[in-house]
Amino acid sequence: MKDLALAWLAQDPDPETRAELEAMLDSPEELEERFGAKLEFGTAGLRGELGAGPNRMNRVTVMRAAAGLAKVLGPGRHVVIGYDARHKSDVFARDTAAVLTGAGIHASLLPRPLPTPVLAFAVRHLGADAGVTVTASHNPPRDNGYKVYWSDGSQIVPPVDSEISAAIDAVGPVNELPLDGPGTLTELDDAIVEDYITALTTLPLGDARELRVAYTPMHGVGGATLTGAFLAAGFDSPVAVEEQRDPDPDFPTVAFPNPEEPGAMDLALALAAKIDADLVLANDPDADRCAVGARDRNGAFRMLTGDELGALLGEHVIRHTTGDRLVATTIVSSTLLGKIAAAHGVRYEETLTGFKWIMRAGDGMVFGYEEAIGYSVGSDRGLPVHDKDGIGAALTVAGIAAAAKRDGRTLLDLLDDQATTYGLHATSQLAFRVADLSLIADAMARLRATPPSTLGGRSVRRTDDLAKGDGGLPPTDGLRFLLEGDARVVVRPSGTEPKLKCYLEVVSDDRDRAAADLDAIKADLRTVLSL
Repeated sequence: MKDLALAWLAQDPDPETRAELEAMLDSPEELEERFGAKLEFGTAGLRGELGAGPNRMNRVTVMRAAAGLAKVLGPGRHVVIGYDARHKSDVFARDTAAVLTGAGIHASLLPRPLPTPVLAFAVRHLGADAGVTVTASHNPPRDNGYKVYWSDGSQIVPPVDSEISAAIDAVGPVNELPLDGPGTLTELDDAIVEDYITALTTLPLGDARELRVAYTPMHGVGGATLTGAFLAAGFDSPVAVEEQRDPDPDFPTVAFPNPEEPGAMDLALALAAKIDADLVLANDPDADRCAVGARDRNGAFRMLTGDELGALLGEHVIRHTTGDRLVATTIVSSTLLGKIAAAHGVRYEETLTGFKWIMRAGDGMVFGYEEAIGYSVGSDRGLPVHDKDGIGAALTVAGIAAAAKRDGRTLLDLLDDQATTYGLHATSQLAFRVADLSLIADAMARLRATPPSTLGGRSVRRTDDLAKGDGGLPPTDGLRFLLEGDARVVVRPSGTEPKLKCYLEVVSDDRDRAAADLDAIKADLRTVLSL
């Protein structure tokens, strides 16, 4: 391992990671951890902890990834590059530009740290062949990542990922790569952000604008762009959480910079109460996700689940679009969107987890969502962003909430309307975070070997092994249990975090009974999985 480390040192342009690696040259255990494995490039690109070596995110890893992408694309192509405000994101973005232009590719660099949906928009808007954004989304502060988009503005899918991965493996020392030409570098200005915001104002926002909004960008890059979008659409500027308003790569006020994590929304909810807000909005740090809170009948705020917001946005878009159109979600999201689509005569598809699959569900898509608070909202003009877009979703839900307020109602009243019409679709999650990924593989193996016959007192009427392609979808590591009485459980490893995730749904006519049923299923899952 020491020889590998020395070879890495010889090509590393970063004095910080060189010093880190030099300090562990006499530690076989540390070298094994850094060089005994590597970050694997997949459909989600790269994501991992910052540090030296191939098993970490660093300048060598990023330059190798850029060189692999350049090899697959070939000279003369055009790539747009974006980045967030995490540690070293700007450095990784400029390294990417240097490698791509060195390979004869034209690179366009976004003007500053910006939301991921701006990058996804820019790829199609500028007619580029691919896009790269440097972000780890809502991961912990020490992580960073590298995500690749194709010419359609959506994330890559097989076989492109494996082609890039193979090309990365063939890259030699990065200090021997040609840099900075013969391809050209264009540093974009704020016109690209203005074009993105203009595209969002064509969404079905309605004409109601009276709304007081409390907002947090969660120490990320969404604040300025979201505020600009609200003002352009005629809304008042949201009131931002002061402590979380400006980008900060250390995310000092939250344990995890994810609006879904316990405690992450505390400051936003406190602000909402202080200013008597009608609505609470949050983006994750790269602003591709959106979380929403609304007042209940007692005046207290309740955060909507990803599925609840997906149902509200989905039906709103369906009602405000025409013609032959498609809505889509994933196999781990609620089944409610399918029932809404059927009632309105709109095509509906279920896909594997991830927006890379949602965006390829079919032609004529006007809305797609996943339960992990990711949404792409469109109009009769189509989707402005072919990926999840937390700013477009926030703008659209503000329009829905403003219209409801004008009628003396709230988003929760609209959810009650849906429950009356389509049945109450109660969903929940159970997640197990582990330090050792082998625990997840072992748990999945046990579950396949001895699947449960009952969960929460309901018999399991069918088990689908998604790794075998059960259910008519491409194989993926997961199990789906269909339970008696219109209930369902999906168990799968997370694609971006060291977690095993369980997605539960119960359809009922009583909210309290549904909650009790979900709790009973969770209790059995904890026993079965033994994590």
